Amino acid sequence: MTMKYAVIKLSGKQYKVSVGDTFSVDKLDIEPGKKMDIKDVLMIVDGEKVDIGTPLLSKVAVIEAVEQKKDKKIRVATYKAKSRSRKVKGHRQHKTVVKVISIGESKKAPVKTTVKKSTPKKTVK
Repeated sequence: MTMKYAVIKLSGKQYKVSVGDTFSVDKLDIEPGKKMDIKDVLMIVDGEKVDIGTPLLSKVAVIEAVEQKKDKKIRVATYKAKSRSRKVKGHRQHKTVVKVISIGESKKAPVKTTVKKSTPKKTVK
């Protein structure tokens, strides 16, 4: 059984994803239910075929935002000995849960540009 997966770069971190995966990332500016193209595809593996970008591939991964939520609360405690100083702070990181819809779609075909032949400049004597 061959498994297709990709390594994408999202929010400054790299994730190994395959179609149908659901995972959480740092908060993205996208509403739940909306789709987003990820152009930072670093590698795609499809069975024996491996495409490695230098540094990126020209393919796109499509993700869909499932929900916006807050992560678990963490406690940050500081303590200074012999001075009766204690502080406890809490923090909850904002997260976006995303689902991978497709991997490996090519971007739009590159627009062919025609090179305009330049005429030689006339020299003035």
